[in-house]
Amino acid sequence: MENNKREEWGTKLGLVLVLAGNAIGLGNFLRFPVQAAENGGGAFMLPYFISLIFLGIPLMWVELTIGRFGGNRGHGSMPGMFYSMWNNRWSKYIGILGIFTPLIIVIYYTYIESWTLAFSFFSLTGKYFGAESRESMGAFLKGFQGVQSNNYFSSIMPAIIFYLITLAINVYILSKGVSKGIERLANIAMPLLLIMATALAIRVLAFGTPDPANPENNITAGLGFIWNPDFSQLTNSTVWLAASGQIFFTLSLGMGAIATYASYMKKDDDVATTGIATAGTNEFAEVVLGGTIAIPAAVAFFGLVGAQEIAKGGAFDLGFQSLPAIFQKIPLGQFFGFIWFLLLFFAALTSSVALTQPAMAFLQEEFRIPKERAAIIVGLVIFICSIPVVFFLKHGFLDELDYWAGTFGPVLCAFLETIIFVWLFGMAKGWEEINRGATTRIPKVFFYIIKYITPAFLFTILATWFYQSAIDVLLMKNIDPSNRPYVWGARLMMLAIFIGLAYLVRKSWRMKEQNPPHLSPEGGGLG
Repeated sequence: MENNKREEWGTKLGLVLVLAGNAIGLGNFLRFPVQAAENGGGAFMLPYFISLIFLGIPLMWVELTIGRFGGNRGHGSMPGMFYSMWNNRWSKYIGILGIFTPLIIVIYYTYIESWTLAFSFFSLTGKYFGAESRESMGAFLKGFQGVQSNNYFSSIMPAIIFYLITLAINVYILSKGVSKGIERLANIAMPLLLIMATALAIRVLAFGTPDPANPENNITAGLGFIWNPDFSQLTNSTVWLAASGQIFFTLSLGMGAIATYASYMKKDDDVATTGIATAGTNEFAEVVLGGTIAIPAAVAFFGLVGAQEIAKGGAFDLGFQSLPAIFQKIPLGQFFGFIWFLLLFFAALTSSVALTQPAMAFLQEEFRIPKERAAIIVGLVIFICSIPVVFFLKHGFLDELDYWAGTFGPVLCAFLETIIFVWLFGMAKGWEEINRGATTRIPKVFFYIIKYITPAFLFTILATWFYQSAIDVLLMKNIDPSNRPYVWGARLMMLAIFIGLAYLVRKSWRMKEQNPPHLSPEGGGLG
């Protein structure tokens, strides 16, 4: 595949929408409000925005620039991108993280995504109506997942059916390619998502005081719970780690997807403005809309104590237990439940196709496999690897994948890509690349932020993890002994996938050595 035959985004707006679709996912509407409520409310926003300025936006620019640079040399995945920036035999193996991390995430993320599609259907049909308490909704969810036998579901088959439908939708979109598949999805899904989220936020603000017998439970108290600042939390290192982690999670940094999407940009497309527009759209969806819907609604209906219990239970308790219970208490509850879960489905779908695209690009460009075949191959890999996720959910299989790929992996990948960009490619050349085609040059202060502060920030996060958690995690000290065989299974599966990717990277480079392609007219590595 020659450079001039690579796919490209159809419009600049389409590019912003697909990047925003990659960033806007379940974390915006489920994870963020829980993180804010648990870590100081309004005070959480100080480390959150500091992390955005010193970590989020600089990394967004770095990943977009790496992607555009590699894409103009014929590479849509990180092994080739890193090699084009650092001509060293190990660079392409470090780049495996940019395929491995999103692939592991999408293996379990697609299954979670299918829950949102299922619950959208259950809302429309009123299947869970009658399970009016949070506890009843929890039993409903566990019955659906096959974690707990109960009267709601006789088997796990409904979950499997919705999972297969969801996976088929992902494979179909990916098979249509970048412009006709992913961009068309974003052009439809992103406006609908923002409209639905706005409608739900307005409806939540109209709750007022749902129960006059408990006037302290109202929407104002709900907004106060999530936004009233607890400044004493600012001295807690856990809050700062949570804030930086949320920035990573919400912007999909260190996962390879942003760089892959940027690889379809033209040489002089503006990464500076695109990065700001993407981050801005994501922050609006997360802070304004995500912060207005779930937690405030929980306080209005369950009170502060109930909302605190919900927040401690995590994002799934909030989205799949509390809100469905609330929908059963309001007029047109089936409709609003349908809208809520459809909103989550669109948010998850735009993210899952983004997470799968690095593997797609690798197969298409390094092995010349047509996109239709590549989509089927990747879909089969995801399906096979998801089988233990589905059946061993209650044993922590999904949680183990999420810890390494969704929490640790992105930070490690981002740290390594920053070192390659800043110190091996060279910050002077990197700064020139970032500003190439920019309508407005980025303030010079970000040169020093990217060169010194961002890598130091990432190193601190990794060092803190090693100091606080590494030994306990590696030795499974906090894992139930009965679940340890399943956790070992998850680790072995991840190791097998990484080794398989390393083999494919080695094979692709050997093929190039035997049949060397023409160098890109711009140089900088194999095209």
